[in-house]
Amino acid sequence: MVNINTLDPGASPLDYYGFELRRLREEAGLTQRQLGEIVNYTGSLIGQVETARKLPTLEFSERVDAALGTGGLLTRLVPLVMRSQLPAWFQQVAELESRAVEICTFQTHVIHGLLQSPSYVRAVLGVLNQDKLGDRAAARLARQRIFKKGDPPVFWMVLSEAALKQEIGGQEVMREQLSHLLTFEDDPWINVQILPYSAGEHAGLQGSFNVYRFASDPAIVYTEGYSSGHPSANPDTVKDCSLRYDHLRAAALSIKDSAELIRRVMEDRYGEQVAQVELQR
Repeated sequence: MVNINTLDPGASPLDYYGFELRRLREEAGLTQRQLGEIVNYTGSLIGQVETARKLPTLEFSERVDAALGTGGLLTRLVPLVMRSQLPAWFQQVAELESRAVEICTFQTHVIHGLLQSPSYVRAVLGVLNQDKLGDRAAARLARQRIFKKGDPPVFWMVLSEAALKQEIGGQEVMREQLSHLLTFEDDPWINVQILPYSAGEHAGLQGSFNVYRFASDPAIVYTEGYSSGHPSANPDTVKDCSLRYDHLRAAALSIKDSAELIRRVMEDRYGEQVAQVELQR
């Protein structure tokens, strides 16, 4: 068990959060149990957060801030804590997402993390690795808060039809995921287009990629390998990928027709009636 007296606030954002929580609680003259009773959490959980053994959620932080009158200090730390829990090689990408005014992504087999549903996230991250799955899933889902900002980025996703039919996590998970995509059908900030099989050869055959555009900085192209990311601000690379993305968007179905295809796949491939037939076999 971690000795709380040796917790180093400079070790990580999570350690700093725990250190500050303990400091604020003690200044208020409360035990872990007493604070837990006020915010409707167990004293044990308070202790786990204070010793950096448990990730603090946004709701937890908001309740503690209100109870201790911190002026929102812990709530403001949550994005930093969550970002620090992402793989080291991916943390730069989360930072790009948070600064971008426009994000354009082409995905071949898996729905982009910014539009993944909670159960889909767990299914993707849980392949061959169940260690701290809840915390890793929470860290990925926390990235989606960029859409709650006062000035959210415009998000475009061209998604291969294959990603709709690659059954990840089972039928129920896929129903939830495709239903989640449909919630953005009328959202002008989040746009989903499906690249159908009928498009044949296309400008994205080399693989998935993202283009990040900023208010005053040069655009960045990001591609990904196994456990590694490759950002590039090379003008030629950005120009090439931007052109490819324009062609992919032109070859994809319209936003309206894409939603219809998503709805059809959800009903025909992952519908309740399909699940019932499978159970009877």
